[in-house]
Amino acid sequence: MADAQETDKNIEIWKIKKLIKALEAARGNGTSMISLIMPPRDQISRVTKMLGDEFGTASNIKSRVNRQSVLGAITSAQQRLKLYNKVPPKGLVLYTGTIVTEDGKEKKVTIDFEPFRPINASLEVLHKFSVDLPKKHGRGGQSALRFARLRMEKRHNYVRKTAELATQFFINPATSQPNVSGLILAGSADFKTELSQSDMFDPRLQAKILNVVDVSYGGENGFNQAIELSAEILSNVKFIQEKRLIGKYFEEISQDTGKYVFGVDDTLKALEMGAVETLIVWENLDINRYVLKNASTGEIIIKHLNKDQEGDQSNFRDSATSAELEVQEKMSLLEWFANEYKRFGCTLEFVTNKSQEDRSSAGGSVELGESSVTSLICDLLMSFLTMEKFMKILNSNQ
Repeated sequence: MADAQETDKNIEIWKIKKLIKALEAARGNGTSMISLIMPPRDQISRVTKMLGDEFGTASNIKSRVNRQSVLGAITSAQQRLKLYNKVPPKGLVLYTGTIVTEDGKEKKVTIDFEPFRPINASLEVLHKFSVDLPKKHGRGGQSALRFARLRMEKRHNYVRKTAELATQFFINPATSQPNVSGLILAGSADFKTELSQSDMFDPRLQAKILNVVDVSYGGENGFNQAIELSAEILSNVKFIQEKRLIGKYFEEISQDTGKYVFGVDDTLKALEMGAVETLIVWENLDINRYVLKNASTGEIIIKHLNKDQEGDQSNFRDSATSAELEVQEKMSLLEWFANEYKRFGCTLEFVTNKSQEDRSSAGGSVELGESSVTSLICDLLMSFLTMEKFMKILNSNQ
């Protein structure tokens, strides 16, 4: 189970992905949007001055519509920056301007947030230390064996020190679990291989080794070369985690343990009972949660509708009286899960459709030998239950 901090981070990543997707689809009349990305330690005063200079330049735009759009966006950016005394530790991202909605109307938007990871600061040196190891040589006469022993002792101490530092930086003392998704061991000599096979290297970290690579440089150049050589493996880290998570879910289905549910209605029932340990959702799930009110009776009705169902007006009418239902609230079901999952005592996992398992689930049908499990919805929405909590469901139904 992912810890709460990791889950919160995944939710922040999903929210930013959703925001970027919405911004990519946004359209405006002329130049009507401004994007400002400020790295850590940047100065608000510098950016404010830059916007002031741009305001003066934009005042000379001949087209009245473009001029007003650009000046309006710059003014909105200046007003929003007044709320900040300094750039946040991880940087600041600001989108502001006017977009055209689906029905052709103009809408002013101003979005600012601190990213989940420092901008332009993906390389972080946790610790540096140097070592002076004697080279092999044939001199020394009767002292040659002593020199060899001293050399081996220093090599041993170097491996031990590296292993201890790895445990110090990459094992969370609170949970006694690794705080990294994977490790890449890099170097120009055979120390990296010796470290990976050493008994002094924590077994919990050994399980996290993704690759061992040879590099030609030291320092940051060596870091960059190691990342370049391991690019394919690093891109698959998230993919492997998703594959393991979905594989566990499929295993429960294939063994017919009953410790699983899928579909909106069954999943929400299990959540309300507090029976869900892990809630797995497809990150592109396109279902909205509607809170509807019957004006005649005052009854509140909650419905979960996809795009096709939203186009059916019968979903917005009372089934008995055909009275029109008032929309009190509309929210993405994914966003609702992201806001409410802690209330149900479960963890929330987002998956893509990159792996074969994810694609088959997102399609709604999972082939299992001679049988198939067809989802109640075409998009992936499922939860995995623990045996202890599953027994609560059985007992409540008896």
